[in-house]
Formats: sequence, structure tokens, C-alpha cells
Amino acid sequence: MDFYVDSRGQDRLTRRVLKVCEAVGGFIEYWGFKAIHGRVWCLLALRRDPLNQIEIADIFGVSRSLISGAVSDLVGYGLVRPISDHRNAPYEAVLDVWPTISDILRTREWMLLESARNAIEAAIEEAEISDVGEDDLPYLVDRLRLLLTMTELAQVLCKMLIAIRMPTSLESAGDWVKRAALLVRSLRRG
Repeated sequence: MDFYVDSRGQDRLTRRVLKVCEAVGGFIEYWGFKAIHGRVWCLLALRRDPLNQIEIADIFGVSRSLISGAVSDLVGYGLVRPISDHRNAPYEAVLDVWPTISDILRTREWMLLESARNAIEAAIEEAEISDVGEDDLPYLVDRLRLLLTMTELAQVLCKMLIAIRMPTSLESAGDWVKRAALLVRSLRRG
């Protein structure tokens, strides 16, 4: 199959895929990581054949050192792997990203929620042991309790997300979506 090739030597499909990589990079950056991580992972996930760092840098038109750092980080996260032990070995994406996501949820989001819960509980306790009645306090203790309930609910949801095992194939993805839809329906009824 012939592809239209532009002046940079990229066919139209490659340009479209690079837009996908940009979008994934933007999403990853939104969550506090480097956009290049998402771009590199996405490119490797979509490529039929693994790519070495030089090829990745050439496709993106960025420095090899930027790609080297990104690939090193992604290997550390368990999101890409070299296909051999050679120094310039090509890399492939690891499609089962959920262990990495659940680790991040466990170490970052869970800890943020736990810190908030502890602070709210301490404020409620301080209000309860104060010498004045709740009506005379400058803060609404009922709202602190509501905020505590909301935080505890967020922790339950975070625990549920951490426990999920994502599908690694298209067939199991359909089953996963059906189970998730059933869960959402049951939560709406409950």
C-alpha cells in the first residue's frame, strides 16, 4: 500500500498517529507526568514493530537525549521494555498499564486522601473538645462531617479503582465494559 508522503518524509497516517501521541501526551501531562512519556508510550503501543531510541527521536523530531530519558523512565515504570539486551535494542510498549496506574493511585492519590481525612478528623475532634457549643464555633462542624464523608467515599472509590484488573485484549475488554456497566447500574439503584 502506498502512502502519501509529505516534505518531512511522513505519510498521512503517521501524521495522524503523531496527533494521537500528542493527545495521549497531553492527557498524561494533565495528571502530572511529562508529555513525552505519553507520546513515546503511545507511539510504541501503536507500532507494529518495536523502535529503537534513535528511530523514536527521528519520528518525533526531538533530541535523542530527551527520548533516552523518557524511555529510561518508562522502563522504570514498567510501561516499555527492550526486546533484547543489546545497547541499542528496540523497545515495545507494555499494554497492561493498570499495575502502574494502580501503584500511582495507591502512592499518590490515596496518600492525598488519607492526609485530608486525617486533617478533617483532627478538626472535628478539636471542635468536639472545645469549651463552646457547636452553635458558638466559627466553623460549621456539620460541614466538616460532610467533608469527611465525602473524603471517605473518595477513598472507597480509590480502593475500588486500585483493585480493578484492566483487560489486555480486545475480547476481554468487551466483557470488562459489560461488567463495569452492570456495576454502575447497581450503584445508581443502590
